Amino acid sequence: MDIFDLMWTRRSIRKYQDRQIPRQALEQVLRAGSWAPNAGGGQRTMLVGLRDWTLVERLGRVNAACMDRSRLLGGHVSAEQPSIIDDPAIKSGFYGAPAVCAVFAPESFLYSIPDAFCCAENMVLAATGLGLASCIVARGEETFDNSLGRELMKGWGVPEGWKARCFVLLGYCAGDYPAPKARRAGRVLIIDGEER
Repeated sequence: MDIFDLMWTRRSIRKYQDRQIPRQALEQVLRAGSWAPNAGGGQRTMLVGLRDWTLVERLGRVNAACMDRSRLLGGHVSAEQPSIIDDPAIKSGFYGAPAVCAVFAPESFLYSIPDAFCCAENMVLAATGLGLASCIVARGEETFDNSLGRELMKGWGVPEGWKARCFVLLGYCAGDYPAPKARRAGRVLIIDGEER
């Protein structure tokens, strides 16, 4: 697929088959994340790929428990691929995905959140190109703000003062792959000036 096909094909998947992705696919997705644009070329992100079902489910439950519903700007995400926003009965913010990538970056760096989400975008596009389903999930900092999270970060060698900024879920779509949503009108504007 060319890059435009990847962008127009990618969907946020929140229903996954009970099947693990190949380690090689995870390595390729992580490599794509490491090649993302980053502020000043500083490469200030650390990517951790998890293929441990038990750990992924445990962290997914912590992630869902961190949801602050008072800060939501809408009440509906998708009927086909429901979010914990749609259905509070969903107990894992990782939706049963068999593999998850955590994106860490320095808390004190001004552009750490944009850098992390650039990594995540590269990763979901790479996943789509590999035939994997994916979804970007937030609440990274909250997910690791506990004794389990701090212990894991220390064991993985995440530097002091760094925070999890987001996650990329990976797996295979359960059920039909969603059709694209119509694009909202009025979101794109071009201002032309005089030609030089």
